[in-house]
Amino acid sequence: MAENKRDYYEVLGVSKTATAEEIKKAYRKAAMKYHPDRNPGDKDAEERFKEVGEAYEVLSDEQKRARYDQYGFAGVDPNYGAGGGGGYGGYGSYGGFGDFGDLGDLFGAFFGGGGRTQTRNAPRQGENVGVRLELTFEEAAFGCEKEVNISRIENCPSCRGTGSADGVVETCRQCRGAGQVRTTQSFMGMTMQSNAVCPSCSGRGKIVKTPCPTCRGKGKGRRNHKVTVRVPAGVDAGQVVPVRGEDCVGSNGGPNGDVLAEIYIRRHPIFQREHTTVYCEVPITFTQAALGAEIQVPTLDGNMTYEIPEGTQTGTTFTIREKGIPYVNNPRRRGDQRFTVVVETPTRLSREQKELLRQLDEGLDGKSSPKRKKFFDMVKDFLG
Repeated sequence: MAENKRDYYEVLGVSKTATAEEIKKAYRKAAMKYHPDRNPGDKDAEERFKEVGEAYEVLSDEQKRARYDQYGFAGVDPNYGAGGGGGYGGYGSYGGFGDFGDLGDLFGAFFGGGGRTQTRNAPRQGENVGVRLELTFEEAAFGCEKEVNISRIENCPSCRGTGSADGVVETCRQCRGAGQVRTTQSFMGMTMQSNAVCPSCSGRGKIVKTPCPTCRGKGKGRRNHKVTVRVPAGVDAGQVVPVRGEDCVGSNGGPNGDVLAEIYIRRHPIFQREHTTVYCEVPITFTQAALGAEIQVPTLDGNMTYEIPEGTQTGTTFTIREKGIPYVNNPRRRGDQRFTVVVETPTRLSREQKELLRQLDEGLDGKSSPKRKKFFDMVKDFLG
């Protein structure tokens, strides 16, 4: 009865003004959440999955959606004789909700790309696990090796992953090793077929009569493990360095998962970086700025001598080629270093030093301070 149904827009969690793309996105999210393969044996999830499919079948069709908006359920349900026009004939089996072609990626997530023919006990890769890897500025620049502790799923050492205490594992007779059985259900006058988890072997495809006491028949357990992460030179914050095959063991002969180390870089007291370019500030004296000088500039390779010209202004930036961060894919090539000079105003001057500065200032003309002269000329023009 229509009165027992929820509003289709409510089912998908969208507004009545939702676009077709928003409706499709909401359907995919809900279908993945309630799909029977993700909720084996859960009748409530199965009903929700059907409800989601029914809502999408109507709202994804412009004509059916228009009739539903105008007449409600009576406009799209042929059982009410109000011009339903076709009912819900697009179901077939789980996954055939009208927009079949566009949803191949959705069901590929459930069946690994093999659709209804792939068994649940096919080889599958183990889970990947992410870890946070904190590095110094120099370690990220030049690369390093770091050891991290992880908790991963491994095969039980007692039964070597079989789950059997005596090593005897039999193929399930009900599903014949597939891990799934075909079920047929009637829905709104239509016959629906779907794959369900085999109740005899719980989807494993195999029967263990004498469970291993160590793992209780699971064949696997979680253990701590140390992994060496080889960090390449030039890695930047936020990047991920994978360690292949060092994480959770795969299922049914599938490959192990990967350790994914996300890079964090500690703040450096002197340097900052942007991609492969290194930045820093270097304080200089008033005399060095005025007369020019050879100054010591810190780099990732140590201090180096750099000559600044006379009349250098505070905030001037200089570039040292190839003293920055190595390129990840080409460590022989490096970025540049840019340093900005900051003229430090002297403090705690003696009387004699102050007098000398006054004499110097009185002897300076506009040519010695062109910016200052230009500024006050503009002030005069502004004030008339």
